[in-house]
Amino acid sequence: MILPPPPQALPLLLHAIELLGVAVFAISGALAAGRRSLDLIGVVVIATVTAVGGGTLRDLLLDRTVFWISDPAYLYVCLIAALLTIIYARYRHPPDRLILYADALGLALFSISGAQIAQNLGHGGIVVVIMGTATGVAGGLLRDVLCAEIPLILRRGRMYASAAIAGVTIYLLLETLLDRTLAAMLGMATIAGLRLAAIAWDLTLPVFSLPKTDHDES
Repeated sequence: MILPPPPQALPLLLHAIELLGVAVFAISGALAAGRRSLDLIGVVVIATVTAVGGGTLRDLLLDRTVFWISDPAYLYVCLIAALLTIIYARYRHPPDRLILYADALGLALFSISGAQIAQNLGHGGIVVVIMGTATGVAGGLLRDVLCAEIPLILRRGRMYASAAIAGVTIYLLLETLLDRTLAAMLGMATIAGLRLAAIAWDLTLPVFSLPKTDHDES
């Protein structure tokens, strides 16, 4: 039998998940900035926006103090992750898909932590799913826009926001049957697994497309 963690451990676990999510998203942001040959300030800015964008949107929508204002440790994590990424990239060429892998992990971590924060404020159901998804995808959306890329969430048929929705939904369903921590881990695994599978095997969602008419062709 898996015993649930003591109540005082839950905020610490959530904090640790958010810190890890911030670090991973900052790495993906720094790599994206490096692909655009930005200077040091540009790299740090893109890394920070990527890392805190989703959580900032979530907190504004939930009318709570923005997380990195109440705890500046998140900003230090962004800075450290960005600088370490720069140092690593100077000596070793990052794999071409490393941004996608880092983004997949960050998506999983932030989506579930965002869902739990919404839950802790008394929300449930679809609101938790929306808040979790927004937390996971908004940072990457801002990163891609600032780097003049088509955002992952908008790329044709890509499993991105859909992976977050699926993972948060599974977390909510499993939470009624299992320990909350275990349910969260399985939710994260679902999100990361779906996203990594989509990257590895080019899995896509069905695309909605209207047939062209004579007026469109003219």
